[in-house]
Amino acid sequence: MKKGFKKLLMCSVLGTAMVATLSTTVSATADTKPPIRIGYVEGWDDSVATSNVAARIIEKRLGYPVQLVPVAAGVMWQGVARGDLDATLSAWLPVTHGAYWDQFKGKVTDLGTNFQNAKIGLVVPAGVPENSVADLEAHKADFNDRIVGIDAGAGVMKKTDDAIKAYNLSLTLMPSSGSAMTAELARRMNGSKPVVVTGWAPHWMFAKWRLKFLDDPKKVFGGAEHVDNVVNPQLETKAAPVVAFLKKFQWKPGEIDSVMLATENGSKPTAAADAWIAAHADRVDSWVAETK
Repeated sequence: MKKGFKKLLMCSVLGTAMVATLSTTVSATADTKPPIRIGYVEGWDDSVATSNVAARIIEKRLGYPVQLVPVAAGVMWQGVARGDLDATLSAWLPVTHGAYWDQFKGKVTDLGTNFQNAKIGLVVPAGVPENSVADLEAHKADFNDRIVGIDAGAGVMKKTDDAIKAYNLSLTLMPSSGSAMTAELARRMNGSKPVVVTGWAPHWMFAKWRLKFLDDPKKVFGGAEHVDNVVNPQLETKAAPVVAFLKKFQWKPGEIDSVMLATENGSKPTAAADAWIAAHADRVDSWVAETK
């Protein structure tokens, strides 16, 4: 074989190989779906449960990788508005996150509600005589002159600040975290001692202990709320099937409780989500139908 012809043949083979490799790479890139970044508030059990169930469905049924990003509530809204996050499924409206909605509503899209009849307020053991926020001041010593709160940026904390002013309370609001709040609640409940905490429903603590919301005659905490799926507008272009799914994804009454309780009892959030998904295949099918 002449050297010139041999060299030409080798170049042809290498060229064909390179084209084939490039074609494969381009095809693989075209078939790869972009990751979906969902912001949630770690320590908010409903936020963890909802985000994990949705994430597992998006991954397993729609084929998109999901990154769950734990953030504070304010950062969560800002992230979705800026596009650093694609979505949050933890938008409490119209009161709890009302200030965030007013600030960012022009930069986000609300796809609808995933949980109806949510509620925030001050929570106490069911057996204490106090029934209203207004009753706290006269018996503040029973509660160690404090209200046990969660992370400082949470909507329920801002509303509790407002309630302290509206009801002329001299109790101190103590910021902590969702897990620290329930740990203190557990200590006080186990010792049969009064305690008042910033609370919300849905939450597993209502299934574990006998608790009640204090009446709020001045409606500082608002009435029944709803938790919505809020996304960055660009998600429609980035992953239309995910948007279609999130428009349908909604809990029925009581459905989220088993996921929250399983996690609280030691299951990993992903395992609790997978168990719920397996037990509610028809519901999941209805959410992902005609979304691909």
